[in-house]
Amino acid sequence: MGKINSINIKYFVSVLSGIMIGIIIGAFIIIALVSYRVDKYYEEIQKLNASIEERDERLKKLEQSINRQKLILKDINIILTYEGDEIDKITIEKYAEHKYHKLLGCEVETIDADIIEDIIDNRIFKVANKEYHLKVAKIILTDILKIWISTEPVK
Repeated sequence: MGKINSINIKYFVSVLSGIMIGIIIGAFIIIALVSYRVDKYYEEIQKLNASIEERDERLKKLEQSINRQKLILKDINIILTYEGDEIDKITIEKYAEHKYHKLLGCEVETIDADIIEDIIDNRIFKVANKEYHLKVAKIILTDILKIWISTEPVK
């Protein structure tokens, strides 16, 4: 009986050690493959970042070469006076920015400030079963359009 138990134990130990060695080798292979892919993705990200930087530099040079007498609208800043949930505030800001997005790239001289005000002024905006009355408080129009918008809950 002693020989049978020792043979069974030796067999069990050899099978168990084979499984453990297989798991370890498999884990090393998987880690090697994953790290190879991560390295490739990192290289691709670096190439794309370099490409973006190159294009940004080219864009800056083109903007500098454009006639300096013509101001072009480059950015839109929405300053929202809102007291409430931050997610609702972000949603309202994105809505307002989307409404003014078509003005980007236009000459400032051709943009009418009254029309800018009328786009959002006195609108009712609905967010998560709540309604807000939007009112334009102030507009500054340079190469960056700054709009101050106040919100009031509709009752």
